[in-house]
Amino acid sequence: MTRNKSGNTSGRGQRDLKVKVKTARGRKLSSTRWLQRQLNDPYVKRAQADGYRGRAAYKILELDDKFRFLVPGARVVDLGCAPGGWCQVAVKRVNALGEKSGKKIGSVLGIDLQEVEPIAGAELHQLDFLEDDADQQVRDWLGGPADVVMSDMAAASSGHKQTDHLRIMSLCEAAAYFAFDVLEPGGTFVAKVLAGGAEGDLQKLLKQKFTKVANVKPPASRSDSSEKFVVATGFRG
Repeated sequence: MTRNKSGNTSGRGQRDLKVKVKTARGRKLSSTRWLQRQLNDPYVKRAQADGYRGRAAYKILELDDKFRFLVPGARVVDLGCAPGGWCQVAVKRVNALGEKSGKKIGSVLGIDLQEVEPIAGAELHQLDFLEDDADQQVRDWLGGPADVVMSDMAAASSGHKQTDHLRIMSLCEAAAYFAFDVLEPGGTFVAKVLAGGAEGDLQKLLKQKFTKVANVKPPASRSDSSEKFVVATGFRG
């Protein structure tokens, strides 16, 4: 039997006990399934243990482990940042709090339509990035262009798969155009997309603006989800 870093024992013959949730009166079956999935999701448990505001934090962690865009000194914009997990990761990796001695100090700017609870090392604002002057406002807050624009945004679900796909692709395309306005040459754009056939135009657009465009499904992204992430590096300016 061995003991892992979190102090839990693991060994042959052991298994995690799954939590089963009974359907309560007034609760939809879909809600019960969602709750059961959350309670048994190892990334949810890790997020609670590590102090992240959601399991999505591991998606950006895994993407950055692969592409290395959250470097000390980088200026980062997180679009639709609520609840704040991606900002938490960015703060540590770009050294926004100056905790890494001898490394450059970066900055993290999170914007969202709703108010977000404060995060040490991040500057958070309520702002609709689709407003006409939003790009200039972000540049002013940053004190210049950004090195990274990232987005984990998703449009509100309509329950219709094709409609939801078109909505999130439209949102992602809008985020890309915003990135074109605020990114430094050589910068990186990271965004969630949904597989489904309408992402071809976005891919073509990004390939015109960046030297390299990759499509990735990080391990933290649920296997039954159609989400994936586009990572565009080397903004041409």
